[in-house]
Amino acid sequence: MQRQSATIIEQPSEGLRGFEPEILERRTGNCCCDTPKEQDHLYFRLDDFIDSLSDQDGVLIRVLHHAQNIFGYLPREVQIHIANRLGKSLAEVYGVASFYHYFSLEPKAEFTVEVCMGTACYVKGAANIISELEKELGIKVGQITSDQRFGLKVSRCIGACGLAPVMVIGEDIHGRLTPEMIPEILQRYSKPKEG
Repeated sequence: MQRQSATIIEQPSEGLRGFEPEILERRTGNCCCDTPKEQDHLYFRLDDFIDSLSDQDGVLIRVLHHAQNIFGYLPREVQIHIANRLGKSLAEVYGVASFYHYFSLEPKAEFTVEVCMGTACYVKGAANIISELEKELGIKVGQITSDQRFGLKVSRCIGACGLAPVMVIGEDIHGRLTPEMIPEILQRYSKPKEG
């Protein structure tokens, strides 16, 4: 077998920016990415914050915090906007946003439903609890509902083995569960109907 030689690819002189796609300015406002028009006001709030900063060197983390407070998380479009406004590469913005645990690149649910799949919970029927939750919420483990009300995840052990099977919603622990209990428990966390 003949060994192939490696090809060396030189990085452009402008660093990682040379590898990013060109991002065109929007026609409306000073938003610099293609976002839904109904979110323009959120971008204007972010721009006002960025404009209020006297020195834009070393403010990336402050801007990311503010953006997450406005949008709830840091989608790619927001990262592109921040990169353009601060004159940074998307790789640099993404690197900081993905490094720190505080920042979320995916939308977060208002309530995370965490089902324990430790040995005691598994043996006492946690899989049936998960199946019922998936049916009631219309999502699979690792997903969130379309209204971002509920997210579903599995934990290796919650540490409440005596209450198996167990799930946690927010800070509330629900134990000795049966699938029949799930609809009523979820109802407690549903938004009150406006009348």
